[in-house]
Amino acid sequence: MTGADRIRALLAQGPVVMPGVYDGLSARLAAEAGSPVLFVSGFAVAAARLGLPDIGYLTATETAQTAREVCAAVPGHPVVVDADTGHGDALSARRVARELHAAGAAGVMLEDQSWPKRCGHMEGKRVVPAGEWLAKIRAVRDLRDEGADLFLIARTDARAPLSLDEAVARARAAHAAGADAVFVEAPAGPEEMRRVAEGIPGAHRMANMVEGGRTPPMTAAELHAVGHDLVVSPLTGLLAAARALRDAYGALAAGGPGAPGLPPMLDFAQVTALVDLDGHRAVGARYDDD
Repeated sequence: MTGADRIRALLAQGPVVMPGVYDGLSARLAAEAGSPVLFVSGFAVAAARLGLPDIGYLTATETAQTAREVCAAVPGHPVVVDADTGHGDALSARRVARELHAAGAAGVMLEDQSWPKRCGHMEGKRVVPAGEWLAKIRAVRDLRDEGADLFLIARTDARAPLSLDEAVARARAAHAAGADAVFVEAPAGPEEMRRVAEGIPGAHRMANMVEGGRTPPMTAAELHAVGHDLVVSPLTGLLAAARALRDAYGALAAGGPGAPGLPPMLDFAQVTALVDLDGHRAVGARYDDD
């Protein structure tokens, strides 16, 4: 069973929630918590690794490198990677998807924004003609014939610059083109999400829960009730980590190590266990000189 097949099997059993991760440590923590599928978030990677906003700075090379690091940190765990627009035309999207599969990814997400893309909850988004995006969807779908099975999520941002009806039509066409799941970005609330579900029968429909974003927060059960069985929470880990880092560095700058105000944290032994120090030492011991 491929990683993509594992995601399909999980969805056949019920709703799946994917937390956003952005490096090996965040991936290990999410997997340790019991999340069945992880999602490499473009926003989170741009912010955490580059210190930059999600407005097109992140390159395909940086995304592929992050995917390799995340997949290596949680071997065998299904990982879906945000491939943005595919970084070009259908051939470029096909190449990016192939490289992500080689990095260990079980799935990819491709969107229909024009470049430079923006986070789906930012102003000023633009989308390419539907046919240009659907060509990328077909190009990545066809990789299955070459043995590169990827769980393919087709994301459309057409709701904001065009209309909800156009976004639903695009998502329906992407489903017909072979996408495993469709994702209409930034609906305004439950009623719009019901319209999405009704307009794309038979498809797995993904919802994006961004704290402070344009779609009101809903639980996985509430999202399932309005027809969405795949849920991504791409920034929860990043936002929590950023708050913890700000508090810790602030307390350190004010009072030094051990000063009052340091937030709760894992201790040294817990982190060495998380990164499997004992396991690596055991492997190294095989090669010690007698």
